[in-house]
Amino acid sequence: MSRPLIAILRGILPNEAADVAATLIECGIDRIEVPLNSPDPFDSIKLMSDAFGRDALIGAGTVTTVQLAEQVKTAGGQLVVSPDCNPDVIQTTKKLGMQSFPGVLTPTECFSALNAGADGLKVFPSFLMGTEGLKAIRAVLPVTTQVYMVGGVGPDNFGTWMKAGANGFGIGSQLYAPGFSAADVAIRAKEMVAAFDELDL
Repeated sequence: MSRPLIAILRGILPNEAADVAATLIECGIDRIEVPLNSPDPFDSIKLMSDAFGRDALIGAGTVTTVQLAEQVKTAGGQLVVSPDCNPDVIQTTKKLGMQSFPGVLTPTECFSALNAGADGLKVFPSFLMGTEGLKAIRAVLPVTTQVYMVGGVGPDNFGTWMKAGANGFGIGSQLYAPGFSAADVAIRAKEMVAAFDELDL
């Protein structure tokens, strides 16, 4: 079962990438993002994509330019996540056959992203919008819009966000931080998956 949880592996090293990806997939998280401000991120993406590209949706975060989106594709990535809403990046991502999740916070950004072809929206930082803000924006978005919350989300508030209209979540330091071993990630990933699976959706 594919869960709408994206693992954000900020700071991961290439020599850790394959082991951590294998652990996440085994635990039930099959969407993996390597932020481009990590060390040698394209090497990590290539290593994970080569090993698990058929089993998981692997790509990059903090993708802010067309050139970076092109490099994600070259590395074998299938997912482009951004902190902002840049129509050029979204359109390039889609032309290259990858999934696009741009960062948004306002109604204008949400609709600009969708009009440019985004597959879904990454609300970032989600704690600034809050659940009441999400409810208000959700009321005017197309019902099929996939909305992922990132920043200040975790097992303790998955249910609250889902009731407000969230479809999924991006999880960073609660899953992985520099220095975490694959075993450390496994403990956290199992807790995330269990919390999500217990939701009454």
